[in-house]
Amino acid sequence: MKVKLKQPAQTRDAEATKSRILDAAEEEFAASGLSGARTEAIAAHTGVTKAMLYYYFASKEGLYEAVLERAFSEHIQAALDPSWSVGDPAEKLELFIRQFLARSAVNPNIPAIVAHEAMQNKGKYYKQVGVIAFYQAMASILDRGMNAGVFRKVDPYHTAVTIVGACVFYFCSRENIKHLWAEKDILSPEMVRTHMDEAIQLIMNGLKA
Repeated sequence: MKVKLKQPAQTRDAEATKSRILDAAEEEFAASGLSGARTEAIAAHTGVTKAMLYYYFASKEGLYEAVLERAFSEHIQAALDPSWSVGDPAEKLELFIRQFLARSAVNPNIPAIVAHEAMQNKGKYYKQVGVIAFYQAMASILDRGMNAGVFRKVDPYHTAVTIVGACVFYFCSRENIKHLWAEKDILSPEMVRTHMDEAIQLIMNGLKA
């Protein structure tokens, strides 16, 4: 019987500390972006010193990139799945969008971070963490659908960008649009499911050949 070795306590503590730092940093970057974020605030919310923060991440920019990498890692890994290149393109696209929306609902901070990234950094770090692969995967599904006569002729990258916009605007602008449903929590499972169904129906009907 193979015995699973336990991680040393010191290693577990270091990983837990890094995770807490990333959680606090994500909140700070979502609120203020890279340029406006304060490492003092991140350290204070984490319960560590600034020196410890820099020990793990070297710089504010290094911490920011680590936050982006963690935030987008599941999106990128999902996009790299080779199964998107086979099967019915319409079914694959709907599944791709549905999974993207489900992940987006879990972390509604990502759209705010992306908005700050565009305004402050002109997409510099967005490109570095490999998010382009996500759009490439969706564009490839759209290409297959057009070639099969399932989708009407579109520019695949423009359409991929439009699809993402239709999906994430709900989360990015939640503090603005929440007034449309004054008695409801727009991040509740019920409301997120409704948004998911409405967005997918709109997208898929708009792409029909």
